[in-house]
Amino acid sequence: MSEPLIRLENVTKSYPGTEAPAVGNLTLDVYEGEVLVLVGPSGCGKSTTLRLINRLIEPTSGRIFLKGEDVTDIDSSQLRRKIGYVIQQVGLFPHRTIAENIATVPKLLGWDKATITARVDEMLDLVSMDPAVYRDRYPKELSGGQAQRVGVARALAADPDVLLMDEPFGAIDPITRDRLQNEFLRLQQDLKKTIVFVTHDIDEAIKMGNRIAILREGSEIAQIDTPEVILSDPADEFVENFLGSGAILKGLTLKKVRDIELHDIPALEMPVMRDEALRVLEASPEKTAVLLDKDHKPLRWISEASLNRTTQPIEKSGKPITIDLQPEDTLQDALGVMLQSSVGMAVVVDRSGKYLGCCSIESLASLIISDGGGTPSS
Repeated sequence: MSEPLIRLENVTKSYPGTEAPAVGNLTLDVYEGEVLVLVGPSGCGKSTTLRLINRLIEPTSGRIFLKGEDVTDIDSSQLRRKIGYVIQQVGLFPHRTIAENIATVPKLLGWDKATITARVDEMLDLVSMDPAVYRDRYPKELSGGQAQRVGVARALAADPDVLLMDEPFGAIDPITRDRLQNEFLRLQQDLKKTIVFVTHDIDEAIKMGNRIAILREGSEIAQIDTPEVILSDPADEFVENFLGSGAILKGLTLKKVRDIELHDIPALEMPVMRDEALRVLEASPEKTAVLLDKDHKPLRWISEASLNRTTQPIEKSGKPITIDLQPEDTLQDALGVMLQSSVGMAVVVDRSGKYLGCCSIESLASLIISDGGGTPSS
């Protein structure tokens, strides 16, 4: 195995007046290009470990290395400019525009104005925010999800080798959180940053991490391994209890919608006549179709019963499709959407919202069975 990009060697952090250390004798390696997730109960030292890595706080004892260099030998301000940092509260400067927020570190590094402007636009594009729309806005004009995207863009602006993420999606509603997680995983496929990611949520850890370190109190590592190994072979009772019940459902987090065979049901693209729609439905064993708009984006679930029940235009028949999936969504996400669906299926769209097919409970169940429960055998 290659040398670690980051190494913590017997690191301890103690505070005056406290009996137990916040971090106790922690040794940990983080390898280039991986997402290592630190997860564990409250007070186990996860966030403290991140702050030690970028020297927001100093270790009481032990050594921390970045690319083989002891970080205590590096100017702390210079070090932090090499490391992106994303926190749950985002921490955007309220009186600076979005562009000014993203440009913070490049300005400190002395980049010229034209390069900074181009980089800001590139970062906004990267996190799916139109620069023309958002560049000159202020943080108070953003939703929670948009602010979190800007936080990621700011952390990436100076192209750091290392990204530290402290519960970055924790304060966002579940649907937005899922989408941001998926978008970040897509970005990571291209960026291949070295990331240390902190969460208290084991499902998020399984979804986001190449490896997971489960910490006990005092930052003792109970188990560090891939999500597949931890799910299939937990090290001890503490890890088993932390994982909780529902290993099959947690295993669904390891697979994506792109891994499943999409269900083939009729797709009706507007404009379509009622008689034509009825003929298509009559010939289909599903007796259900997806109505698409002229841009091939899903609008409604259409059935024979819904068409026969009313004389309204076809675009007002059936049930509206309010939630969709993308190939990067996990099968756990897919199950949640299908359980809420009036037809027991979910539509899958590409990043532009165009229809790709449907995900069904049956195809999900067959994948679980073929995988022996959704997790690897030990």
